[in-house]
Amino acid sequence: MIIAVDFDGTCVTHDYPEVGKEIGADVALKKIAQDGHQLILYTMRSGKELQDAIDWFNRNDIPLYGIQTNPTQKSWTDSPKAYANLYIDDAAFGAPLIVDPSISNRPFIDWNVVSNYFGHQ
Repeated sequence: MIIAVDFDGTCVTHDYPEVGKEIGADVALKKIAQDGHQLILYTMRSGKELQDAIDWFNRNDIPLYGIQTNPTQKSWTDSPKAYANLYIDDAAFGAPLIVDPSISNRPFIDWNVVSNYFGHQ
């Protein structure tokens, strides 16, 4: 699958423009990529802040198939929306969220639930 992944509130807690706290996405996304899925970083970040997010993926040895776009879709559409089979985003309807004010003042993705979806424990 091609999976578009948001960054703030999804890979880390919300702390924009800084990179937020770790929430387990690094371990889960590495396993998901090792299973052969292709990850697209799909975020509102731009400029230096986007580079900070890309650096987070690099530091965690998580390969990116695309950044803000699906590299193959230009051959069949001019749409700016990155095509993916699945979108993981804390703002998505039904996304599994954790509310923990001791870590963040905003909800963030529950990577245990996401990992179970992919058959990881």
